[in-house]
Amino acid sequence: MDNVFSGKVVIVTGATSGIGRATATRFAELGASVCAVGRDEAALAEVLNELGNNAVTIQADLSADDAARTIVEKATQRFDGIDVLVNAAGHISSGTIENTSMDAWDKMMDINLRAVFCLMKEVVPALIERRGNIVNVSSVTGLRSFPGVLAYCVSKAAVDQLTRCSALELAAKGVRVNAVNPGVVVTDIHKRGGMDEQQYAAFLEHSKTTHPLGRVGQTREIADLITFLASNQASWITGATYSIDGGRALTCAR
Repeated sequence: MDNVFSGKVVIVTGATSGIGRATATRFAELGASVCAVGRDEAALAEVLNELGNNAVTIQADLSADDAARTIVEKATQRFDGIDVLVNAAGHISSGTIENTSMDAWDKMMDINLRAVFCLMKEVVPALIERRGNIVNVSSVTGLRSFPGVLAYCVSKAAVDQLTRCSALELAAKGVRVNAVNPGVVVTDIHKRGGMDEQQYAAFLEHSKTTHPLGRVGQTREIADLITFLASNQASWITGATYSIDGGRALTCAR
């Protein structure tokens, strides 16, 4: 797959950490021009150094009303067009139906769902022009129910349906839309959501027992699936929500 994305322009949100950073790096390795989107200026500078000369960083708060328009405008100003959008930015925090605050609910819906919708809507004209595609980063929680992270589960289930609906609507225009649904992957998202180091270490250890293959995932594994779905090798795949979770979605509560 060397240079399979040569001449292609890819926008990746959440590009300063976790799955987003691994995905931006993988696209760059495969020859793409990458627009790396994130909030932290210092982290974006580190990413740009990793991605090389044929990349640009875009600092943006995805919850802002004008973020999607700004991102697409900056990407098209820097490059001739856009071929791929990867919505990898995400937020998680704990909460049940009884104690999830409206602030927590709104924050997860804003980042995990509203920002995805806004960017998809804004980038569609450019993707139609170049028969591009979208890959959304969802979660096993979009496919199965888990207690204690209600708003996160709802937001990811909505992303899956957004993926399927938009795939049908854009298929005739040559634009594919897919999603990946990872299980537990080693990133900082849970620590940003409130877990301390000890809690996160225990969570990862427990996750070895809840994933049938006996381990958690690595960001590069998710990035490899994303780049496959974005490539011409997946030209007959659209509307899919791909499990990449060590078998987690197959299991019952344990």
